[in-house]
Amino acid sequence: MATRKTVQLSHGGGGKEMNQLITEMFFKAFNNPILASQEDAAKLNMCGHIAFTTDSFTVSPLFFAGGDIGKLAVAGTVNDLAMMAAQPEYLSCSFIIEEGFALDDLNTIVNSMAEELHKSGARIVCGDTKVVPKGCADGLFINTSGVGRILNPDISAKNLQIDDAIIVSRDIGRHGAAILMARDGLTLESSLHSDCDTLWPVVEQLLAANIKIHAMRDATRGGISAVLNEWAVASNVGISVDETTIPVCDEVKGLCELFGFEPYDLANEGTFLLSVPKDIAHGAIEVMQRYGHCEQAAIIGHVTTKQPGKVILNTPWGSSRYLDLPQGELLPRIC
Repeated sequence: MATRKTVQLSHGGGGKEMNQLITEMFFKAFNNPILASQEDAAKLNMCGHIAFTTDSFTVSPLFFAGGDIGKLAVAGTVNDLAMMAAQPEYLSCSFIIEEGFALDDLNTIVNSMAEELHKSGARIVCGDTKVVPKGCADGLFINTSGVGRILNPDISAKNLQIDDAIIVSRDIGRHGAAILMARDGLTLESSLHSDCDTLWPVVEQLLAANIKIHAMRDATRGGISAVLNEWAVASNVGISVDETTIPVCDEVKGLCELFGFEPYDLANEGTFLLSVPKDIAHGAIEVMQRYGHCEQAAIIGHVTTKQPGKVILNTPWGSSRYLDLPQGELLPRIC
């Protein structure tokens, strides 16, 4: 029986083994002239307004339906840039790898990252690798930072306007539900998979169509509840949302009923919210559906003068309640 090759402490020691790992796996997957120069810092050529973001990823399990930690790390950072209307250009990537981690799994994750990069045209131009003793990390942690050129500097959480329409790009809660199923080993008959995906292509189409976007944000940890509450506070406005208009797939509804969760609080990794003038909202949705593969994009609410700083959820039964920020640790290790 062949011995399964794993990461050893020597892979982080700065010697021959580390050089082989970086050259034969990372450089091969992320190949570009800036990275290949192997300088201590990447030389970047940029002008105008620049967006810069960073994030660390510690998802458990590392592989899940619809993605893995590598895809998540690239999409997550690219999406943070996209939500600021910044064209993703350069990423850094750092790996913290636990001794004994399977090299085949690491290679799968790295190739997943390379594939996701192609969707936005961004390039990994610098990085770092650390190997820690067994038991000092949960398999693999990844940090990615991103730099992009801002194409529209007016998009901000503080820019919501009264009577703006609130749009969601697709059905919600898929990532949190998929992670829950994978982590708890649920074997329900379901095709549920994470929405993990790069959002720059659809954002690029909205910008090209000159859609006037006041605010835009991906609904990651805390789901759409967190985004809507952050917007309401930042812009000092009220937001009214209609429950019946929020797309939720049957699998997510079922898991929420089983565990007592609300889909509005569940994490997403390829779903975003927009605030746009109500008279162009349907035009924005048409662009998203036709060119951005957002077939389920929908208007779910509007901005109001009532109860600034609060989000009101209108139920199908004619009642209303506050949609509050999620509390407690709902789903640990979702990103």
